[in-house]
Amino acid sequence: MINKNTKIELLAPAKNIECAFAAINAGADAVYIGAESFGARKKAANSLDDIVKVVDYAHKFLVKVYVTVNTILFDSELESAEKLIWKLYYAGVDAIIFQDFSFFEMNLPPIALHASTQCNNDTVDKIKFLNKMNVQRVVLPREFSINEINEITKNIDIETEVFVHGALCVCYSGQCYFSNFIGGRSANRGECAQPCRKKYSLVDDKGNVILKPQYLLSMKDNNLSSHLIELIDAGVTSLKIEGRLKDKEYVTNVVSFYRNELDKISKNLKPSAGIIKTDFVPDVNKTFNREYTDFYFDGRRKIFINPKTPKFLGEKIGAVKFIKGKNLKINTEIKLNVSDKVAYFDKNMEVKGTTITKITRDLTEVLNPGEIAVGTVLYRNFDAFFDKSLNNAQFKRKIPLTVNVDNIQITLKSFDNNVVIYNFDEVFEDAKNTEKAKENIVKQLSKLGDTEFFVSSFTVSDDFNLFIPVSKLNEIRRNAVLLLQKKSEDNYKFQRRDISFDYCSYPVKDIDYSYNVANKKSKDFYEKCGCNVIEMSPESSSLKHNIVLMKTKHCLRDFAGICMKKRNEMARLFLVDEYNNKFALEFDCKKCLMYINRS
Repeated sequence: MINKNTKIELLAPAKNIECAFAAINAGADAVYIGAESFGARKKAANSLDDIVKVVDYAHKFLVKVYVTVNTILFDSELESAEKLIWKLYYAGVDAIIFQDFSFFEMNLPPIALHASTQCNNDTVDKIKFLNKMNVQRVVLPREFSINEINEITKNIDIETEVFVHGALCVCYSGQCYFSNFIGGRSANRGECAQPCRKKYSLVDDKGNVILKPQYLLSMKDNNLSSHLIELIDAGVTSLKIEGRLKDKEYVTNVVSFYRNELDKISKNLKPSAGIIKTDFVPDVNKTFNREYTDFYFDGRRKIFINPKTPKFLGEKIGAVKFIKGKNLKINTEIKLNVSDKVAYFDKNMEVKGTTITKITRDLTEVLNPGEIAVGTVLYRNFDAFFDKSLNNAQFKRKIPLTVNVDNIQITLKSFDNNVVIYNFDEVFEDAKNTEKAKENIVKQLSKLGDTEFFVSSFTVSDDFNLFIPVSKLNEIRRNAVLLLQKKSEDNYKFQRRDISFDYCSYPVKDIDYSYNVANKKSKDFYEKCGCNVIEMSPESSSLKHNIVLMKTKHCLRDFAGICMKKRNEMARLFLVDEYNNKFALEFDCKKCLMYINRS
């Protein structure tokens, strides 16, 4: 049984202001968005003016706005980063999501800090350390099981954020140097080239091919919608949807889906304000995904990857029974639509696609049949009917307003007891028709139009008997609503960080390249916490030894059926890419970890 006072935040991604507004209107309790620089998605930057607009709109509904300043920083960037954070503070941003520990050495405002999953938040001791540094929230690794999540929430008084939906990195966040190594595009600088979405073969040290070329590192997408009650019971603060490069349609569909799922559990879970009004029926299976997984949530190993393709296949339609020209007869019970897009695998097992142009009783005509043949299995990865319903859907987020009128004043009340009293500032004549006067004031004061309010309760005192002209009622309504909006704005509660702290011992003593120290302030901070910084980050230095390019919970020995826990297979294994580059694999079976190294 969920406690009626329990609140849990639904946190949505925003590539831009359009996506932010869409997320808020669909029911998000918070959004995270990139600023003009230093965000871990370089292609999702936003101007300060746009962020101000997002903040102004979001705070009307008590929706919070977090800004990502979560790349590692070079010395030449520290001053600019510091100035940016002050600007965001004055813009009304609720928190900064960060990675670089130079933040603790900067002169920052008391804005709340959220430690990105790229901060190495993978042990209880590290999270306790961040708590002592007055960090308000930690974003937990996607690799954490529910038992590990519980260990944090039950033992440390700190907010926790858990990814519940979207793309999964195959590696531990912040611990991937693959992209930087092969092409100089660093994930820790917001420029990941996604080498994990490429084809590789698995070979042993004798040249035997264990697995032919396929997408051996391409993760399925995360979906924890069936585990929401467990996360709520664990005391998690925030449920995070991944996707700062996703478009408005994706954000709207996924946020709406999770809002509905949470509301089914309890209508009282939402910490923000406003009632979502829409007739749209979301479906996360209709929007981009690489098949779904709950990853390591239950602590059990399973198939985490989709080796066939990193693209969106969609729902299986069925096999082609007959083909003539552009006309197909498909063995399916799914209702198809003109303009649906279908996908299939060609002879090289690459995904190809075409569009449905005409449907008759027995045949489906496509724009270009390509390599479709009898027996080809088709998938629908664009549902024209669903897309139309999504794009035509109207989402309105409105705050219930109670209005009380008597002969002296009007009282407006919204969420959290935000109350304003508007006194009549002039003398009005007595009404000749009391009932009509009452009807008129209810009608005019209820016309709240494009404001964030709607009247949920309206009472007029029995002794009300004033004739107030319509033009005056409209003026009164506008002024009263402005007073309430100002009251709500003044009463908005910001979470602030205590910027004073005592340096304490960091739980790791030797800080190597994997801690991503890229500037002097970060190095100084670690040293003040008793650490020996033995290496700087790969992005800021030329390391003279081979480094681990990636560490991951995904095990290719297990996937290939040669787990060393089950069989005594001691041959060394390598990943080989399309250019014949080899990457050596190492395995830590006790921790169930795989490491990808330079060959």
